[in-house]
Amino acid sequence: MTQTSTTGPIAGTDAISLTNLAAVHWNYTEPRLYEESLKRGESRLAEGGALTVETGQHTGRSAQDKFIVRDSTTENTVWWDNNKPMTQEHFDLLLSDFVAHAEGRELFAQDLYGGADPSYRLPVRVYTEYAWHSLFIRNLLLRPGRDELADFAAKMTIIDLPSFKTDPERHGCRTETVIACDLTRMIVLVGGTSYAGEMKKSVFSYLNFLLPPQGVMPMHCSANVGDNGDSALFFGLSGTGKTTLSADPDRTLIGDDEHGWGEDGIFNFEGGCYAKTIRLTREAEPEIYATTERFGTVLENVVLDEDTHKPDFFDGSKTENTRCAYPIHFIPNASATGRAPHPKSIIMLTADAFGVLPPIARMTPAQAMYHFLSGYTAKVAGTEKGVTEPQATFSTCFGAPFMPRHPSEYGNLLRDLIARHDATCWLVNTGWTGGAYGVGERMPIKATRRLLSAALDGSLENASFRQDEHFGFDVPIALDGLDNGILNPRETWADKDAYDAQAARLVGMFVENFSKFENHVDDSVLGAAPCYSIAAE
Repeated sequence: MTQTSTTGPIAGTDAISLTNLAAVHWNYTEPRLYEESLKRGESRLAEGGALTVETGQHTGRSAQDKFIVRDSTTENTVWWDNNKPMTQEHFDLLLSDFVAHAEGRELFAQDLYGGADPSYRLPVRVYTEYAWHSLFIRNLLLRPGRDELADFAAKMTIIDLPSFKTDPERHGCRTETVIACDLTRMIVLVGGTSYAGEMKKSVFSYLNFLLPPQGVMPMHCSANVGDNGDSALFFGLSGTGKTTLSADPDRTLIGDDEHGWGEDGIFNFEGGCYAKTIRLTREAEPEIYATTERFGTVLENVVLDEDTHKPDFFDGSKTENTRCAYPIHFIPNASATGRAPHPKSIIMLTADAFGVLPPIARMTPAQAMYHFLSGYTAKVAGTEKGVTEPQATFSTCFGAPFMPRHPSEYGNLLRDLIARHDATCWLVNTGWTGGAYGVGERMPIKATRRLLSAALDGSLENASFRQDEHFGFDVPIALDGLDNGILNPRETWADKDAYDAQAARLVGMFVENFSKFENHVDDSVLGAAPCYSIAAE
């Protein structure tokens, strides 16, 4: 059902009535959204057919402007140390003003699902001010069949109005930008930002709240599966290789960012991918590169040649966070169902810019929970204003901004699932070797792929291992087809004393960060902490 409606009221949920709209364009497909976006001057065409857009001053998420309504449902269930509260009164005022702001405007509406498993999927209705935002969310969530649209019943509603500016005093916000979530009424209001990723992350945040009480683990991870049903999860923060490493031509891609792990296995929350494109090349990432040359893909903040409109993926003048959003079927070996059996391998990715961690290490379930709760990676100079040397980043559960509940809920659930299904856990460092950032070099992707391949096919289990002197996990000593010198980080450094000092520094960061979780985990997880005294000797 694709149509334009000019009558009202138009109900998203029982709590919302959008009235006096100029029109609502329902479930437009790609060609019509292209026409509308180009006609309105929202976008340009890139060579190959992708739609290229700019998001203005917001080239990433506005994490400090995200709020959750504090009410009887959320008072004792939301982790308020990590989430900003909004009163019900402020939200009601905001909703009323959103509805008033929409009057007389044309909106685009998409009826979509979050979650490939029918037992847990969330019907979502998304109203957008921009045509390209409608295309973006159509790419990123799951599309119902045409026969399902007539009876579609939304449980969650998102209203996305970039032109709306909040009044911090009136609405209880921080700035003119807001992402306000009412988890009880299942309404999300996005205003003052053109960054489309806020919509998809709002769905993820709600599933992170909804699913744990049902025994389902929501995860910020990519996933793929081999021919034998040996599925794997790839946890990691932005820039660690989550999308790149899961897009393996020899394995079927389940999804690149958000998944659930339930009674029947794993399932994708999304119907598309949102890949970083900065320094993207056809040679290194052919599957992702090919999507940037297809009709239907949205390129965000990518610079185009003024004459040819060919994208320049090495130009970060607008932002380092350039991205492409495309439906998952643009990847040739993507799963048609978005589902796979219980995982055999759990991969936790980190880009260690300090050059301390080994390229791969095997972890016990307790160690896996420790590193899951830690969520470590490192920023490097140049990626953010003011970052001039490596900076440790700890984002619990590899996705703190999207976690409404306390991390221990997710950590305990993950550890139980790992134990129940006998999954093998690996820590993979895609960061630096031979020295810290600025001295060493980036871990060769060929080495990472070789080690991952051996981990996923089980052959790495047959290697000899040593126990890491700082973190206690098992590190392979040798692997056929690999320069084995890379497996011992200390030996790759010319200055061994400098390595020891850097290792002690990183261990100290881990210990300090984990102190806030010590009262929420058992002794086995506490025992998985790195040993500062040994590292400092």
